[in-house]
Amino acid sequence: MSLYILTALVFIAISSLLFFLIYFFLPRKSIVKERIDSLITDTEQQIYLERPLTRWQKFLGRIGKNIPMRPQDYGKYQKMLVAAGIRKESLSIFTGVKIFLAIFLAVAYLLLHGIPIEKDPTTRILLTVVFAIVGFLLPTYWLSRKVNKRKTRIFHDLPDLLDLMTVCVEAGLSMDAAMIRVYEDEQFRNNPLASEIKISIQEVRAGKPRLESLRDMGERSMVDDLKAFAAMLIQTERLGTSLAQSLRIFSDSLRTIRRQRAEEAAAKTAIKLLFPLVFLIFPALLLVILGPGIIRIMQLFKEI
Repeated sequence: MSLYILTALVFIAISSLLFFLIYFFLPRKSIVKERIDSLITDTEQQIYLERPLTRWQKFLGRIGKNIPMRPQDYGKYQKMLVAAGIRKESLSIFTGVKIFLAIFLAVAYLLLHGIPIEKDPTTRILLTVVFAIVGFLLPTYWLSRKVNKRKTRIFHDLPDLLDLMTVCVEAGLSMDAAMIRVYEDEQFRNNPLASEIKISIQEVRAGKPRLESLRDMGERSMVDDLKAFAAMLIQTERLGTSLAQSLRIFSDSLRTIRRQRAEEAAAKTAIKLLFPLVFLIFPALLLVILGPGIIRIMQLFKEI
């Protein structure tokens, strides 16, 4: 039997075993739940779930639900998903992606390189474990990058949003009306900060106190400047000071912080360019400039 046929048989056997285990142990919908889901229209499902889950997402969600998780990790991933703009209900899908990538990368390595090429069993086992760990940690790295990117965008858009809110307040609108006007503006239509404001407005309409809603907006986004903004609004409402003046002062301070961070990033550029210059660019320049002269000198010494 050739090596390719043996590899194909091993792949089919492992895939069939995994499919059987997942299908056997994962819970399936009851008849009552299927009938209830069939009565829900697409419009109602769009309202409550924002968009329906695909079959692949449901499959990953079933895998994630059966994975035990510590309460500390559960709370951490839940906060990170919310800060990234993803629903809390996606935690099981996120866990399922981690398990799936861990299994997929390990099996892919065994089928493509481990079994056909690698002869040392110790190296094969070690690399299989490494690929499984990388597949398990890769979604966490992606989520942290997404959270940092969203936090940076909120920080850069907050001064512009405060300027528009200041104009609305000075025009005679209340705090709630100004927040609604800011959210409905075309400039902030698909902005994560506008989405946070929308959630806060919906919570206030549902009966949640405004101060608590603003505080939760800062905690939910995990942005320190937005937490300070929520604290400023709470303090302004409690003390009865001028809201427009507070917004203007806070906006100017945020622009100062943004300029200082930009200057700091520009100052770090010289240090970051030092290593590429020394180890990559300078050797190439020396080779191009001095290379022909060195070759000519070596030829002269040979003639002598």
